[in-house]
Amino acid sequence: MESHKLRIIGGEWRSRRLPIAEVSGLRPTPDRIRETLFNWLQFEVQGAFCLDLFAGSGALGFEALSRGALHCSFVEKHPKAFAQLKANVTSLKTDKAVLYHTDALQFLQTPPPQAFNLIFLDPPFRQALLAPSVAQVCQPAWLKAGAWIYAEHETDLTIDWQNFPLRLHRQSRAGQVVSVLLHYQTEDE
Repeated sequence: MESHKLRIIGGEWRSRRLPIAEVSGLRPTPDRIRETLFNWLQFEVQGAFCLDLFAGSGALGFEALSRGALHCSFVEKHPKAFAQLKANVTSLKTDKAVLYHTDALQFLQTPPPQAFNLIFLDPPFRQALLAPSVAQVCQPAWLKAGAWIYAEHETDLTIDWQNFPLRLHRQSRAGQVVSVLLHYQTEDE
């Protein structure tokens, strides 16, 4: 990856490079992992409503929009990362992105703007943010039937996904990062 640039891999903005804010702990999802994720989701992105919680660079949300998602809500609390997200939305000239400059867990305490088909959860590591985020988004108001949740976490974190109405669909590991794709199970499934 070019230093401090994010490359969109596929879709309308393929090969477009976007600046990334220099923020301590910001880990944009690498190209190879994003490519694998969007191969897993190839039939789920078109027309989807997405939430990129803990957006950071916005890598996952921008990739989804580039591949045909109808809308993406980006939530980021760090002022510098938020400003760069805003600049990148302007640069892409898209009206399909809505930005929220707030803490992710506080955002989850408010009514959702709509139910989502895809939620991307890539919280800062070692801050115990993933499990409470998953618990909150697993409410019917947040997820459409058959929705997908993608999460990244550090390898030394263990989460029992059976505690949630989710089915582990795919899992991979790259270095110190575990990536999981989860399918939301509604009561009638």
